Amino acid sequence: MTEQQTTTRTVLANFTMSIDGYVTGPGGPADMSWVAKHAVSDQARDILTRIVNGTTAVLGRVNAEGFRGYWVPVGRDETADPRDRAYGQWIEQVDKVIFSTTQTETDWNNARMVNDDPAKIIRELRDLPGGDIVINNSLSLIRALLAADELDRLIVTLCPELSGGGVRMFEDGFPSTSWSLTDVVSTDTGALVLQYDRQR
Repeated sequence: MTEQQTTTRTVLANFTMSIDGYVTGPGGPADMSWVAKHAVSDQARDILTRIVNGTTAVLGRVNAEGFRGYWVPVGRDETADPRDRAYGQWIEQVDKVIFSTTQTETDWNNARMVNDDPAKIIRELRDLPGGDIVINNSLSLIRALLAADELDRLIVTLCPELSGGGVRMFEDGFPSTSWSLTDVVSTDTGALVLQYDRQR
C-alpha cells in the first residue's frame, strides 16, 4: 500500500465569516458584498493553493452551481491571477460530491449527486484512497459535519466587517469540541485567515 492509501484523509471546511458571526449579509444568501475585497487579497489567494491539494470537493447544490458558473471560466482565463486560474482548474477537474435533495444527475466533469446523510458520505470518503476532502463554504454541510464531529480542520477567513444581519455560521446545539490554532495569516485588507485543527 502507498502512504496515501494508509494515511487517514483530512476533512477540512473553508468558509468566510464577519466578526459578528455571519456568513451572509442581511440581504439574503447572495448578499456577500462585504466579502469581495477580502477574497482577492494576495494572502487570501495564497490560501487557495492549500485548497487545491485536496482530491475531493464536497459541495451543496447551490454552491456547486455558483462555483461552476464563476470558477470554471476563471480557470480558462489566461489573464486571471495564476492562483485563481489554478483554483478554477482544480474545481473543474477534482472529484466532486454534490449534495442535493432535488436533483439526481449532473453533467459537471467528475461530479456525482447524492441525497444522503453528509456524515455517512464523509465516513465513506475517508475509507477511500486520496488526499484532503474539502468542503467549500457550504453552510448546511459544514454545520452537519460539525454536529457529527466529522471535521478535522477549519480554515476561517475572519473579515473585519460587521454584517449586521444575515445567516450566522454557528448555532446552539453543536457538541462541545476542542481545536488548536495551527496557523494565522494576516491579509492586506485586515482579514485574518485562521486555521484550526481538531484536538481528538
